[in-house]
Amino acid sequence: MTVATSSAPPTTTFVSPFQRLNDLLAPHAPGGAPINLTVGEPRHPVPGFVGPVLAREIDGFGRYPAIRGSDAFRAAVGRWLDGRFGLDGEIDTADGILPLNGSREGLFYAALEARRRWRGTSDRPAILLPNPFYQAYAAGAVAAGCEAVLLDAGPETGFLPDLDALPAELLARTVALYYASPANPQGAVASIDDWRRAIGLARANGFMLFADECYSEIYRGDDAPVGVLAAARTTAEKYASVVTFNSLSKRSNLPGLRCGFAAGDPDFLKGWVAFRNMAAPQVPGPVQAVAVAAFGDETHVIENRRLYDAKFAAAERILGSRYGYATPPAGFFLWLDVAAHGGGEAAALRMWREAGVRSIPGAYLCGPGLGAGNPGERYLRLAMVESLALTEEALGRIVETLV
Repeated sequence: MTVATSSAPPTTTFVSPFQRLNDLLAPHAPGGAPINLTVGEPRHPVPGFVGPVLAREIDGFGRYPAIRGSDAFRAAVGRWLDGRFGLDGEIDTADGILPLNGSREGLFYAALEARRRWRGTSDRPAILLPNPFYQAYAAGAVAAGCEAVLLDAGPETGFLPDLDALPAELLARTVALYYASPANPQGAVASIDDWRRAIGLARANGFMLFADECYSEIYRGDDAPVGVLAAARTTAEKYASVVTFNSLSKRSNLPGLRCGFAAGDPDFLKGWVAFRNMAAPQVPGPVQAVAVAAFGDETHVIENRRLYDAKFAAAERILGSRYGYATPPAGFFLWLDVAAHGGGEAAALRMWREAGVRSIPGAYLCGPGLGAGNPGERYLRLAMVESLALTEEALGRIVETLV
């Protein structure tokens, strides 16, 4: 694992990877009818219950919602967590669950609360991020006045950060660790021992563990990823120092609804809700009502996974072993090694100019590691969010172009 410890945050903290891609491709015409595989925006059908619930609850848009969310929302999330992760009702639905306007705003604001609560003495507080990283993590670190330290998550570590390699000096000044499972974009899944290791480090060193589990319901076959709360439940301190983040965006194909939740450490969440009551956006009542229905229904989620499985089966058939491809255990991205084709940026430009396929260079989703360059330079990310037919068309064009 490579740890970047520069005093300034990486450049990618300040520039959206999609803006960088626009700058790269804008001067060039597409070499075919465009197919956009850049944004991780689910495009499967919106569940049929959404419209009727919104219509029934429409008057709720005329009232300010409570920042803590409705009792019905928190109860529905609690039931879902119990059923999915076997928590046996141990999560405190009064203080251990909060609604979010999508997980992104929660992941950002959580860094500010972690910094406020931190009892460390270093004048260089740090927040640890997996590398590749979701931009909200880095934005939160910068807003909290912390150094964003990037932990490379490449093939040599199973595409997850190697927490055993972290130096004691760094752990002593750590405010929070963001840890994503399933990982975005590699699709790697943490084991229960991985989660226990992360939880133990957080508690031993006085920092928060923020588990980004937004892709927890997009997995192959019957192997549902284990969750951080299931791991925490087996420890003596239960959910202390642990908060998980999830949403309806991926699970229920509702990225535009902007609804998610944080759950875990009730002490952290009770303090955080006071801050959120002054600064964070509330979740509208009708939106929470949709969430209650969504978390109570697994039929649409099962169908969602079936549609993704069909596209990954197509990738196996069309790509074979090209670009180091292997079907990831979870998530809906391809993370292709295109070093033989000049790296991710060169490959993305070529695929746009020659084939009309729009993709994200891996380097745009990473920051530079100390002494090892940018670990994403050799990769290309493609989001498997289009229809099966368009996905097959795009994959065919890629194979024809990157020969």
